[in-house]
Amino acid sequence: MATAADQDVETTAQLVVGVLRAGVEAQWLGKLSAYLGASEQALRLIISIFLGYPFALFYRQFLFYKDCYLIHLFHIVTGLSIAYFNFGNQLYHSLTCVVLQFLILRLMGRTITAVLTTFFLQMVYLLAGYYYTATDNYDIKWTMPHCVLTLKLIGLAVDYYDGGRDWNSLSVEQQKYAILRVPSLLEIAGFSYFYGGFLVGPQFSMNNYMKLVQGQMTNVPGKKPNSILPALKRLSLGLFYLVGYTLLSPYITEDYLLTQEYENSPFWFRCLYMLVWGKFVLYKYVTCWLVTEGVCILTGLGFNGWDEKGHPLWDACANMKVWLFETTPRFTGTIASFNINTNAWVARYFFKRLKFLGNKVVSQGLSLLFLALWHGLHSGYLICFQMEFLIVIVERQVATLITESPVLNKLASITALKPIFYLVQQTIHWLFMGYSMTAFCLFTWDKWFRVYKSIYFLGHVFFLSLLFILPYVRKIMVPRKEKLKKAE
Repeated sequence: MATAADQDVETTAQLVVGVLRAGVEAQWLGKLSAYLGASEQALRLIISIFLGYPFALFYRQFLFYKDCYLIHLFHIVTGLSIAYFNFGNQLYHSLTCVVLQFLILRLMGRTITAVLTTFFLQMVYLLAGYYYTATDNYDIKWTMPHCVLTLKLIGLAVDYYDGGRDWNSLSVEQQKYAILRVPSLLEIAGFSYFYGGFLVGPQFSMNNYMKLVQGQMTNVPGKKPNSILPALKRLSLGLFYLVGYTLLSPYITEDYLLTQEYENSPFWFRCLYMLVWGKFVLYKYVTCWLVTEGVCILTGLGFNGWDEKGHPLWDACANMKVWLFETTPRFTGTIASFNINTNAWVARYFFKRLKFLGNKVVSQGLSLLFLALWHGLHSGYLICFQMEFLIVIVERQVATLITESPVLNKLASITALKPIFYLVQQTIHWLFMGYSMTAFCLFTWDKWFRVYKSIYFLGHVFFLSLLFILPYVRKIMVPRKEKLKKAE
């Protein structure tokens, strides 16, 4: 006789398989994608992201505070179903790496060897996937969720290693994420395939995942989290960006950057188009992250404690700070507002672990190099992150110069001039953000080189010139006593 638990598992499997089979077999997918002007793979991706909401509601209704193994199975079944819906039999790539990671942890234990082996094998598998599936265009293929999985599994190995170190030698952050017991294969698989983060992120720790499974990620202890309204807010915001991107995407494309019409247009128009396109192209990422954040909030995974007024925070899985993203006039502001959890992952598991080098600039450069390789093997990624490195260094030098120069500081504090300064900053900010994103989105050197050549390599010329000129400007604008004060 089947137990209640067995019936729950069977019901879950039937629900997931039924929903996704209908999606796979329906002929309207191709017709709808043609009508919307999007590829069928892109439509499958969007459908899969939105499927997180019925999955989250099912979890809240039938599995909250149920046995942990049931919840793990639900996450595994739903995640694998989403993987099959999007990539067919190629889901074996993620399965291979999940099982491999389990074996590494069990056989090598809490050792630095396990960490280095994990980093090497998971990155090599990902980069090999990029190599064998690479085209000159952006394709939605199995490597897209696999890059998210790669970071998860590397982070898992590091946290497991930290769990065996001397507790007093760990930082507060490391203590928060350290794994104190051996995770089972079921737990690692559930963590890897959780439907709220499998396809496009966000990154989250094994400890937070286990708190979710154990019913601890709630603002009402012993009950389901009051997270429906916060989740709907992020969903609504994601839908707003989705509609805007869908309506405008036929008219603002990177393909136009490669046309003869673009090259023959006036220089000011080429720069203006790049500025507008650079802002707009990021909206597809904003859409996906806001929608998936809503799924995480709905399950409770987005719970992040309380603020100083006692209100619950739901930003544990936030990949976007929308207001900052839309209003900041600085590149560092955009970096702080965009792909937050991935940046936090790189800071936690890569940048801070390079402390032994004794040089923050070198550590930052290596972190950006890692990010470039993690995105793919195309030269455009390297150029994009090289530009980010250069721009951030120059921006910090300019900010320091304005702060320490009495003349510039006084000028910057004039209220009447602030709107003008803001407009100039925003223009520079988004023009060169678009300049950097050109290489990121066009991938191959023949494409991005052609576009850069058409605007005379403006970004490289502008920021490299500032990099060499600013030290001399500083000598003139900053009084010697200010320099001595800083040195002290």
